[in-house]
Amino acid sequence: MKYGWEMVLITHEILKTYKPLNNLTKNSFLENYEENCSKLLLEYSWNSIELQQCLDDARVFQIRNDLKKWISLHRPFNEVVSFIKYAKDKGFKIGVISTKGKTFTSKILSNLDIFPELIFGYESGSKVDIISNLSLNYDIKGFVEDRRKTLSNILENNQTKFINCYLAEWGYLKSTDKIDLPQGIKLLKIKNLEDIVAN
Repeated sequence: MKYGWEMVLITHEILKTYKPLNNLTKNSFLENYEENCSKLLLEYSWNSIELQQCLDDARVFQIRNDLKKWISLHRPFNEVVSFIKYAKDKGFKIGVISTKGKTFTSKILSNLDIFPELIFGYESGSKVDIISNLSLNYDIKGFVEDRRKTLSNILENNQTKFINCYLAEWGYLKSTDKIDLPQGIKLLKIKNLEDIVAN
């Protein structure tokens, strides 16, 4: 799972004047993403909790000072918004799991006129843990995610391995993530979102 604090770390690397992260170096950084993030934390004597708090504080500041502007920075995929409303109209309960905090996620969703029954932010734990807990009380129709590793973790977990996993072709998906998908993970094009609840 990518967390907000990693955005702060990467922004720092892009903006620094000495050996910044750029188009020439990004691929090698991404190849060992988690390891590189951990190395940077150690190098700067930072910790993820403090970075996440800095990001949350910045979001709170922006929301208090200009909520409309902060909201406008979040540009949704309109097809996803339409799908969520379509699925709710069909009687499905919607759950949203975000790497933002729950409070911030709720503000963005409500601005889009989306009110899912369940919202989970980074403070709720890993996506695998959240899905595991949900599976105890819900029959999960499908889980849509744009990070292949997260879906692999879902399939490797005994409690969640039966869940239909969909790799979103939009968002942060890397082109290499689409190659040789394991059984249990289906590549999902944004135009085919409604297929999830068609049956």
